[in-house]
Amino acid sequence: TEEISENSTVILRTHGVDKKTIELLKEKNCKIIDATCPFVKKIHNYVEKYYKKGYNIIVVGDKHHPEVEGILGWCDNAYVINNPEEIDLLKITKSKICVVSQTTFEQALWNEITEKITSVNPDTEIINTICNATEERQNEISVIASQVDAVIVIGGKNSSNTKRLADVASKKCSNVYLIENSHELNIEDMRRFKTIGITAGASTPAYIIKEVAKMLEEKELNFEEALEETLKPLNTGDVVKGTIIKVTQTEAYVDLGTKADGVIPADQATLEPNVELEKVLKVGEEVEAFVVRVNDKDGYITLSLRKLQSIAAQKQIQEAYDNGEKVKGIVTEVIKGGIIVLVYGSKVFVPASLASDNKNTDLETLLNKEVTLKIIDMDRRRRKLVGSIRVILNEEKKAKKEAFWSSVEVGQEIKGVVKSVTNFGAFVDIGGVDGLVHVSELSWDSFKRPSELVKVGDIIDVKILEFDKETGKVSLGHKKAEDNPWIKIKENYNVDDVIECKIVRLLPFGAFAEIIPGVDGLIHISQICNKKIGKPADVLNIGDVVNAKIVEINLEDQKIALSIRALEEPVTEEVKEEPAVEVVAETEEVTANEEQVTEE
Repeated sequence: TEEISENSTVILRTHGVDKKTIELLKEKNCKIIDATCPFVKKIHNYVEKYYKKGYNIIVVGDKHHPEVEGILGWCDNAYVINNPEEIDLLKITKSKICVVSQTTFEQALWNEITEKITSVNPDTEIINTICNATEERQNEISVIASQVDAVIVIGGKNSSNTKRLADVASKKCSNVYLIENSHELNIEDMRRFKTIGITAGASTPAYIIKEVAKMLEEKELNFEEALEETLKPLNTGDVVKGTIIKVTQTEAYVDLGTKADGVIPADQATLEPNVELEKVLKVGEEVEAFVVRVNDKDGYITLSLRKLQSIAAQKQIQEAYDNGEKVKGIVTEVIKGGIIVLVYGSKVFVPASLASDNKNTDLETLLNKEVTLKIIDMDRRRRKLVGSIRVILNEEKKAKKEAFWSSVEVGQEIKGVVKSVTNFGAFVDIGGVDGLVHVSELSWDSFKRPSELVKVGDIIDVKILEFDKETGKVSLGHKKAEDNPWIKIKENYNVDDVIECKIVRLLPFGAFAEIIPGVDGLIHISQICNKKIGKPADVLNIGDVVNAKIVEINLEDQKIALSIRALEEPVTEEVKEEPAVEVVAETEEVTANEEQVTEE
């Protein structure tokens, strides 16, 4: 810096420089062209940040390397170590430690060093600043070296990066050659090897690698074609294929087979919102991606899967619109006047009037649900899409109706969904057609209102009682024949049986008592007791459990006559000779009165 005059143009090389050098150049009003590797710049920022926070700084690397010398210039004091044994020699006075690495340091050795440091001092901030490209090259040459007879490493012999590659290869292969150019390659020596692996340092010029590859071709080893592919430039808008090599919470790294790797930011991985990157992308998976930006500031090629998915989605939406096809989507928003449905990553507006076949539908119930719709309007210039769910529902309903009327039969048993409940029964959707279950066909048990038995949305079993295709009316039954309580009466009860029953209704002409659920018997006022009473309530209360004798069973009219009095007075000839006409007359009177009361 002392040799640089004021107002000069100064280029900072990739290894970077210390902070004081930059300040001095600024004082001399120099124009600085900063070619410092972005990964090295990150280390400068880490060191400065954590040193100001009171941390001890440890740099793992070669203390004589220009990159490490530059890193040390971003704090007043730091320790440099190159192996795990040097940790014991450190004289650290503060408990907090921050550890960074030279970008070209060997990953395996870094792991050993950091594990030992954290075992000694758990309060350590470990920041792995080894360059991904360097780490990948080292990992790859380690694999290659274990599979070949010889390895050629091309690059500067004083380059830490290149020397590391040679060191890593030497652990797996005994024949490793570090050369700076093709002139140092002994082709005759190479002929004794059946297989040869080749790699190069990150800064090795492409033309030198090509020269070496051409020389190896003389030994019938064709590296040229593969090499050309790795050096082929990429441009924004290109579509490339690659393999996922690393996935984090914020981005995924892709091996494109070129000198630079690709990176997919989390928001460019998929059209679906709020998806965890690690769940949609897996290491080893091959992907096709859109090149968003080349020569990114961090040294990567920015890629997008979302862009390709969006292009494909727009094509699908266009085809669906042109052909009148239905599409599926998720309801993501309920807004004023309708809902927003995400279809292939595009927002489709569905007006409230087209969101359902029922105008009273609460749109909030559709939120986060999958729906089927048709695109009915499309303005690509304004990126406006309008859809209809109702048209799909109407089509489905029409198809169901046609299927129903083509196969319906009296006596057919099917399942249906209760659509509405009234005082006279329930309307049930039985597949595009609504049928009525009359109140008399709902249950054998006693009830006051149909709403006590069914509610909207219930799935119930029904039977087709009758139908009229022209009017579209269908009568349904819900109660089952086997549950008919009169069958139980016929099978289990006889005239003259004495039973226990419960008083359920009191009327002026008598009392009704429940024999079994669904069947009540009438105790005429004259049969309540052996003395004359003004009304049944004089001696009976609703809820009373009494013993009574079955006097008559009329299965055809579904009526039963009971008598408490018959159990209170002795059986005599006079009682037996009681005229049958009078009994019939009483029954008819009771029936008439009962029907009148029921009607009222």
